[in-house]
Amino acid sequence: MNMKIIKSEKCLCVCCMEIHEVKTVLVREKVTFKRRKVDYDALYQYCDNSDELYMDERQIQENDIRLKNAYRKKEGLLTSDEICAIRAKYNISQKDLCTLLGWGGKTITRYESHQVQDKAHDTILKKIDEDPEWFLILLNDAREYLSTEAYQKYLGVATALYEENRDAYLRKAIEASYAKYQGNQLLHGNTELSLDKVVDMIRYFSASEDVTNLYKVKLMKLMWYADALAYKIRGSAITGLVYQALPMGAVPVGHNSIIDLKNVPCEEVDMGETNAYHFVLKGNQRFLALSDEEKNILDIVIQKLGKMTKNEIVAFMHKEQAYIMTASRDVIEFKYAEFLQI
Repeated sequence: MNMKIIKSEKCLCVCCMEIHEVKTVLVREKVTFKRRKVDYDALYQYCDNSDELYMDERQIQENDIRLKNAYRKKEGLLTSDEICAIRAKYNISQKDLCTLLGWGGKTITRYESHQVQDKAHDTILKKIDEDPEWFLILLNDAREYLSTEAYQKYLGVATALYEENRDAYLRKAIEASYAKYQGNQLLHGNTELSLDKVVDMIRYFSASEDVTNLYKVKLMKLMWYADALAYKIRGSAITGLVYQALPMGAVPVGHNSIIDLKNVPCEEVDMGETNAYHFVLKGNQRFLALSDEEKNILDIVIQKLGKMTKNEIVAFMHKEQAYIMTASRDVIEFKYAEFLQI
């Protein structure tokens, strides 16, 4: 018999009713569950005296879960342990999670023990696990059905998870919007998108004392000039950003999301009828994503354009061949970098 010994202890063996060393073993089982053949490791007690396997009540329950978890894995469903982990992640009770999801009060209890969830419920649980923002929406909708104490506890946990993961979600969204540009070096400057370099480029401009009144419009132009100059000098841009020709000059695709990335020193300023985005970074800083060569390129851009006002840099950009030769809202090709005015 093929079995793996987990432990051995001297006790009363209920198989032969004698006191001796009883082994706890794992045995590979093959069964059919829900019309699917499933292999799993079952726990048994083994009696050497009678050369027989038997299960105690605890092992019967555990083997039931082991079988169903093996089936879940085969079908791509969450295991009972993974469902427990989702609850633990939000520090929410079984009953309250059912309330949020609009399920029967014992549904999660059953899924964490003996019942295999259907694929629809499994998809919902996976979304809860991956998306704290959605959890917050559900929590708000279910607020009147929860105690104040429970609501505040779940709100605090989910908000912390959302803030912790927000940058990762944002990065994935930006990277997804750039997927269609991969493979065309004239659009991305022969460089794979690096959001770490994007953030550090913005931080570098924001920290420079030679860059005055750095608001969003001016920042976007400085970024394009830095990438275009890098392409002109070495045949590859710094960030991998793709730029469009908008009315006020070059602007990277996804610019509204980019300025929301973690560590971008952006502050929203109330200008009366509208809000402006100001970028400033104080104190000693490190820019680990940028090479010395790339910092030197940024310094050239700062020296040439850093003191310009918004209107001056927009007017300067409008004279670039890259802007003149690109239709409004089209992507600016990096082939025009050779004609840069700086």
